[in-house]
Amino acid sequence: MPVSVIIAIIVVVIAIAIISRGLRVVPQQHAWVVERLGRFQKQLGPGLNLIIPLIDNVAYKFDLRETPMDVNKQVCITRDNTQISIDGVLYLQITDARAAAYGTSNPFASIEQLAQTIMRSDVGKRQLDEVLSSRTALNASIVSELDAAATNWGVKVLRYEIRDITPPEDVIRAMELQITAERQKRATIAKSEGEKQQAINVSEGERQQQINRAEGERQSQVLRAEGQAKAILTVAEATAKALSTIGATINQDEGAQKAMQMQVAEAFIEKWGGIAKEANVMIVPADMGDLSKVVGTAFRIVDGIRTGS
Repeated sequence: MPVSVIIAIIVVVIAIAIISRGLRVVPQQHAWVVERLGRFQKQLGPGLNLIIPLIDNVAYKFDLRETPMDVNKQVCITRDNTQISIDGVLYLQITDARAAAYGTSNPFASIEQLAQTIMRSDVGKRQLDEVLSSRTALNASIVSELDAAATNWGVKVLRYEIRDITPPEDVIRAMELQITAERQKRATIAKSEGEKQQAINVSEGERQQQINRAEGERQSQVLRAEGQAKAILTVAEATAKALSTIGATINQDEGAQKAMQMQVAEAFIEKWGGIAKEANVMIVPADMGDLSKVVGTAFRIVDGIRTGS
């Protein structure tokens, strides 16, 4: 093969290599920083880009997508002098490739160190209980301060999440005892409230029972009184009707008059005889020994009933 052909092939290969070095394809959501002779030249966006071979150089390549970054566990001291270990996760996004390349030598390491510093500072302003119960406030505070500082590094701090807070063993035991005591307290209060409510319910039941019993007794007495009144009225009406019938019969029949007189006399004598048998001492009228007078008195009573006098 002639020497000229070999030289031509070599030239073509070198030209293809040089041209290929001048063509750069940047992936989506990426940014490349180009330096020309050691100085910043331009930023390459996604797609096909052309640079000058041997003069331009891709110095930095950045991923513009949201990137999670672990923040290593660190020891912080709370305002009440309690040591706790805290670690978390940062979510970052590079928004300015040039600032990320030249603002700091390592933006991610710088942000991690700053996040740890801010965390120690914020935890030192709070009591232990406040730290344990205010993770959201701590996260928001770290994001706010980090974002203000990271702007110069071309990085946007999206959010920070505390992953774990570990107090010392003695503090954990004290917290467990406190939780147990609090639960026992709530249980005691709940039990006392239940007993109180039970006593109230029992007393209300007894009160209602007494009211119902009294009401029933009152109604029973009313019914008995009404029944007795009706019975008395019925007896009175029957007695009045019987007397009226007897009176009418006596007025119309002479034999009935005599029979009535005889019955009254017998009843009168019988009653006095009964009194004499039952009593040891008896006071009688002076003329009680004259039976005819007694009978005559009874007859006069009958005549008074008959005549209505």
